[in-house]
Amino acid sequence: MDLKKTARVAGLLYLIIVVTGLFSLMYVPSHIMVAGDAAATIRNILASERLFRMGIVVELLSHCIFLVLPFALYKLLSPVDKDAAVLMVALGVMIVPITFVNNISKLDALSLLSGADYLRALPAGDSQARVMLALKSYSNGILVSKVFWGLWLLPFGYLVFKSRFLPRVLGILLMLGCFGYLIDFVGRALLPGFGQTVIASVVGLPAAFGELGICLWLLIVGASEPKPIVA
Repeated sequence: MDLKKTARVAGLLYLIIVVTGLFSLMYVPSHIMVAGDAAATIRNILASERLFRMGIVVELLSHCIFLVLPFALYKLLSPVDKDAAVLMVALGVMIVPITFVNNISKLDALSLLSGADYLRALPAGDSQARVMLALKSYSNGILVSKVFWGLWLLPFGYLVFKSRFLPRVLGILLMLGCFGYLIDFVGRALLPGFGQTVIASVVGLPAAFGELGICLWLLIVGASEPKPIVA
C-alpha cells in the first residue's frame, strides 16, 4: 500500500473514531446526565435505556477501532522516526484497556436499576446512591484516560511536524493538545472547581482542532512522498 492509500486508511479510521466518540461521549450524556439531579438522571436512564446501552456499545466499538489506528499511523510515520512511532503506538494502545474497564461502571449502574430480586436487600434509596456512584466512577475513569489521550499526541504531533508530507501546523496543534489534556487532568484532580474556569473551557481546543484537522487531511488529501531536502 502506497503512502497516500495508507494515509487515507488512517484518516478513515480516525473519522469513524471521531464520529462514534461524539455520539458516546457527548450526544448520549447530553440526553441522560442532569448535573446535580440524581433523580432526573436515573429517570432519563430508565426512559432511554436503549440509548444508554448504545452509548456503551458504541464507545467500546470506537476503541476497538482506535486499537488499530496507532498501527496504521505507525506504518505511515515510522520512516520519519521509528522510536517516536513505537512510543506513539504504546501510549495510544494504553487508552483501550482503561476504557473497557471503565465501562464496567456503566454496566453496574444498569444492574442496579434492573429491579432484580437480590436488590431488595439494599436499604430504600441506597440503590439510587449506588447508581450515581457508579456513574461518578465512570466519569473519574474518563478523567484518568485523559492522561493517555494527551500523552500519545506528543510523539504523534512530533512525527507529523517532522514528516515533511503533512502540515506542520497540525503537528504543533497535536503537541499542544497533549499539554492541554494534561493540564485539564491536573486541574480537575487538584482543584474541585477547575471545570468551571475559563482555562478548562479552552484548554482542549488545540487537541480538538489538531485531531479533527489531521483526520480530514489524511482522509481527503492523503500524503505524498516527501520531497528530498536540497542542500
